[in-house]
Amino acid sequence: MVIQAYVLFKVSSGTERKTCEKLVDFGEVLVAGIIYGEYDVIAKISVPDMKTLEAFLSERIRKVPSVILTSTMIVAREYKGRTGRISK
Repeated sequence: MVIQAYVLFKVSSGTERKTCEKLVDFGEVLVAGIIYGEYDVIAKISVPDMKTLEAFLSERIRKVPSVILTSTMIVAREYKGRTGRISK
C-alpha cells in the first residue's frame, strides 16, 4: 500500500529556497513549497510503506542541515479538484 504524507518543516532562517531545492532532489518528494505561518516549508511525499516512511524521515529528511523540526501528516484520503493542476 502506498503511503502519502505532508511533511511540515521549520528551517534555518533564509534557507527556505535551498531547502526546497534539496527536498525535490529526493525521489520520494512529489512537490515542495515555501509557506507562511508557523512552518516554513511543506513537502508532499510518497513511499511504498510505513517502514520506508520512517527510514526516509529519520535517515534522509532530518539530516538535511537546514531542517530544525518536522511534523508529518499521513494522508488518509485524498480528493482532487476539477483541474487537477498544481500552480507554480
